[in-house]
Amino acid sequence: MQPIFAAVLVASACALSPQVETQPIPASFPILSLDEALRAAGANSPTADAAEAGLRAADAQRAVARLRPNPSLEVMAENVGGTGEYRGFRSTETTVGLALPIELGGKRSARIAVAEMQTSRARIEAIMVAADLRLLVTQAYTEAAAAQQRVVITREQLGIAAEGLRIARVRVKAGSASPLEEQRADVARIAANTAAERARRTSEAALANLGALINARVDAVDGSWFEQVGGVGPDQPVTIDQTLPAAAAQADVATANAQVRLARSQRVPNVTISASARRLNASADMAAVFGLSIPIPLFNDGRAGVALATAQRNQSDALRRAAMLDARRSITSAQAEVANAEASARAGRPALAAAAEAARITRIGYREGKFGQLDLLEAERTLAMIRADIVDVLASYHDAKARLERLTAPFPGISKDDR
Repeated sequence: MQPIFAAVLVASACALSPQVETQPIPASFPILSLDEALRAAGANSPTADAAEAGLRAADAQRAVARLRPNPSLEVMAENVGGTGEYRGFRSTETTVGLALPIELGGKRSARIAVAEMQTSRARIEAIMVAADLRLLVTQAYTEAAAAQQRVVITREQLGIAAEGLRIARVRVKAGSASPLEEQRADVARIAANTAAERARRTSEAALANLGALINARVDAVDGSWFEQVGGVGPDQPVTIDQTLPAAAAQADVATANAQVRLARSQRVPNVTISASARRLNASADMAAVFGLSIPIPLFNDGRAGVALATAQRNQSDALRRAAMLDARRSITSAQAEVANAEASARAGRPALAAAAEAARITRIGYREGKFGQLDLLEAERTLAMIRADIVDVLASYHDAKARLERLTAPFPGISKDDR
């Protein structure tokens, strides 16, 4: 069985190795920084365009709310087509005039107030869209940077595994080791080759996703940014009432209050006044006609509309309180995630240095026959595991930090110093 197993391993190695080993990492690529990615995303994002269009629509709605009711042209002919002296048009009385609706109860000002609140909410929404886009791009950039680091690590592990296979073959030929050591080294190289190929495909996908967000080709991202670990969270305690979620929730409540005022104003009937000129066909005389029209609130007195608006306002206020609770919980969790990831990253660096030194010593000792192959494989496995863990921790740190910055982003006009 051992010769068959060895033949399968050799065939697998021949099939897999060219996919990675013949594709070295290019020496230089245009490196895209995070700031450049954020600027490109802001200039090319359809969500930002949609938010801007919504803001223009809200401004237009406010202009519409300021308009007054149009007057009406009224034309009326009386005493037409009757009998006797009213036959035909002999006694026709023609009245031509204008009717002007007059809004009472503060309807226009209430309507304008609703439109202004909706415009303010649209502005906040545009700012929130920009903040969400920043978070999305940062997360995509973090994913691309982590994938890029994994490509470097797996390729280095592949080189180490190939060197281990070379040394094992030398030892086997020299008769100082059994053929089993060569088979183990070959298995390790095949596994490293597969991991490197998988990391390469993942990195290409991450870079493509980032490029789709910013509408540009991305070949490489800044690895030094990924390795940086800064301070934990905001410098000062966060005031929830000054964040974007609080501003959005408060704007919803203000809009609901304006809707209540508008519903109450609708209970006051409008008045329509008219002024006309009447021509008496029989005598060719002219006369003025004045009119006043007032609707009778018999079937709809507006109470149902007020009740609806009041219930919606209460709902908006309850949702505002719930949003504040969710924001506090989310911020607390994100702060803890950032702190934990930062601590893990700082603690992992000494461990990585120790594991790298242990692996280096074990390689030298194995080459000189002082250590066994199992010792070498264990040292390499520990080193690879620690390096992968550090990449995961750094990715978690940058992701949590980006989410925390999104949650604590202040409403425009409020600086972090004011918090």
